[in-house]
Amino acid sequence: MAWRSCSVLLRLTGDEGLRSSVRGGRWPQSFQQRCGFRKAARKPESKKVEEELGPAHSESSEAAAQRRTPAPHWDHQAPPSPPRAFGRLVRPLVFTIGFTGCSFGSAAIWQYESLKSRVQSYFDELRADWLEKVRPQKRGDIRKEINQWWNSLSEGQRTVTGIIAANAIVFCCWRVPSLQRFMIRYFTANPASRTLCSPMILSTFSHFSFFHMAANMYVLWSFSTSAVSMLGREQFMAVYLSAGVISTFVSYVCKMATGRFGPSLGASGAIMTVLAAVCTKMPEAKLAIIFLPMFTFTAGNALKAIVAMDTAGLVLGWRFFDHAAHLGGAMFGIWYVLFGHELIWKNREPFVKLWHDFRTRRGPGGGGGGGGDRGGAI
Repeated sequence: MAWRSCSVLLRLTGDEGLRSSVRGGRWPQSFQQRCGFRKAARKPESKKVEEELGPAHSESSEAAAQRRTPAPHWDHQAPPSPPRAFGRLVRPLVFTIGFTGCSFGSAAIWQYESLKSRVQSYFDELRADWLEKVRPQKRGDIRKEINQWWNSLSEGQRTVTGIIAANAIVFCCWRVPSLQRFMIRYFTANPASRTLCSPMILSTFSHFSFFHMAANMYVLWSFSTSAVSMLGREQFMAVYLSAGVISTFVSYVCKMATGRFGPSLGASGAIMTVLAAVCTKMPEAKLAIIFLPMFTFTAGNALKAIVAMDTAGLVLGWRFFDHAAHLGGAMFGIWYVLFGHELIWKNREPFVKLWHDFRTRRGPGGGGGGGGDRGGAI
């Protein structure tokens, strides 16, 4: 949610102005000067010639404009009028609450099923080790090297690998010209857009700039080990996905309140939640900047500096980053570590028992006995 794409709107407006001028049968005076044309004296029969040649020139100018602008053309949509502006936030609010509840409910079920299958996985691993000893070893086996690399990663790094892969796929989709309209509609979050809810989560995996994606994914990779060891992979995924939606909703509210509309995209809101949670839980941990490793500072001071910078950006109206989404993600991360873990995750047992009863009633495949009891007592 960090990246604000506003400069392209000016490009779109200029293109439309050029297009309208060409359709009228004339080139704009500035375009004539750039191309070296001189305004000839008007002749009575020149009007028909201009009308006949107008469409051809129009097509060539549009094609040239498209070649000059690799960035996507954002849909220029008028902001909603003030009386009904905040009424548009009802659906995003309901979506935020529902998606957050579903994320934590799915994470609780995921943990339950993981614990149930632990015994079976143990026997599968024993069988795999036995087969590995029996069958002859292959030299240069690519699968074996990949497995060794995967096993060398921490649980947190393995957890965020899927997130990084999803971001990379979406980044590649931005490079396909035929997908531009679809990507703008569903993978950028804008309260003035016709599509409000689905972009709240999809824009969390969306980056148009490679540097933007690389910086976000590096920070996520760096904090993944600490965050997953602190929360567990299931709870981490629930917090990360919920943070993406919550930070987008905070961005919606601030854009409606200030009238500064524009599309936003990026994982920075969710990553700010992860960073804030780790810094709140371990404020004395030492951090360093990758390019300046000789300068170290505590995690608590880093969090204070980031929150102060985003607050200043929000108050002063800086538009390069979506500071409201950053602040929403940071506040959610701090709140979750201090209060949310106790209020949400530690009170999941009634829901897990309902799922356990549902699985038990399904018959032998649903699992019962000792495995179900262990799952219900998580």
